[in-house]
Amino acid sequence: MVKEKSVQSAQPIGVIDSPDVFAAGSAPVLHVPVMLPEVLALFALTGTGSDVLDCTLGEGGHAEALLTRYSGISYTAIDADPEARARAAARLFPFADRLRILPGYFDEVLASLETQEPTFRPDFVFFDLGVSMYHFAGSNRGFSYAADEPLDMRFSPDAPRSAADLVNGLREEELADLIYKYGEEKLSRRIAHAIVESRSRSPIRTSAKLADVVRGAVPAQYRYGRIHPATRTFQALRIAVNSELDRAERGIAAASRIVAPGGILAVISFHSLEDRVAKLAFRSLTRGSGWEDLSRKPLLPAEAEIASNPPSRSAKMRAARSPLAGAAPARSRYAKSGPDAQGGAA
Repeated sequence: MVKEKSVQSAQPIGVIDSPDVFAAGSAPVLHVPVMLPEVLALFALTGTGSDVLDCTLGEGGHAEALLTRYSGISYTAIDADPEARARAAARLFPFADRLRILPGYFDEVLASLETQEPTFRPDFVFFDLGVSMYHFAGSNRGFSYAADEPLDMRFSPDAPRSAADLVNGLREEELADLIYKYGEEKLSRRIAHAIVESRSRSPIRTSAKLADVVRGAVPAQYRYGRIHPATRTFQALRIAVNSELDRAERGIAAASRIVAPGGILAVISFHSLEDRVAKLAFRSLTRGSGWEDLSRKPLLPAEAEIASNPPSRSAKMRAARSPLAGAAPARSRYAKSGPDAQGGAA
């Protein structure tokens, strides 16, 4: 079983007992960690860094690489999704003596760490804000318009509202505004009207039905564009269900207060709304507060990574170094690099 720790009782080591519970029936690991060479290179800049805080554990790809490469680090990871935590725990069982996994949305866990563990000052803190391929392909929670699954989209079962609750409960104007704000969907009002018309006949409870409603709401030329016509609507609902942008803003701010003097904070985003939150947060940090800008322009994945892992094509990473105690470091730009000093990417 997995021994997850609340912040109140968390210990830095020994949080996993046995992976046997995952031996039968576990889905294969689908998620490939994005921009791994860049993450490893950033961690190498911490020098003697020994504590890592991974605010978005997911399936543990970044964690596995860092724990494998650096035998002296202690690793704290956060994730709201109990299934993701279980899958990552099985994957990371060989490193159980250096790992703890904290359950919950990262903004809430970080706020608790600030007050309950004031001496915890990690040298490297990072966020991978992307959605795991597992959520799209194996979670059975309606994240994908290509599947016929319950329309849920919650990362945590503790989230108060599912996507079905929003789709079937919001007024047409509210639904249109949500789809426009979080999906940047220009046909939001047309789509919202079609959703309300459809749910008046019967509730929309599955991802397949919602995708069909959206497809039927848009003009023919829009149905056969570069992306599926429901892509932006599904993104908007997922963001709203999990309060993703608000959590990212609060989480990055809290992480900047926790990171050790001279430590590094990094954020990987996957769409313009996420990147805007990260950009504004880093701009605030690096203007007048002594933080060193390591990525004035966002770092992008290498062409080879995009070729081998197409979902990485939209990734952007921003990073900054916190000021040393009593010093204000000069501003510089982190040059995108490949493998760190200990070899190639894992």
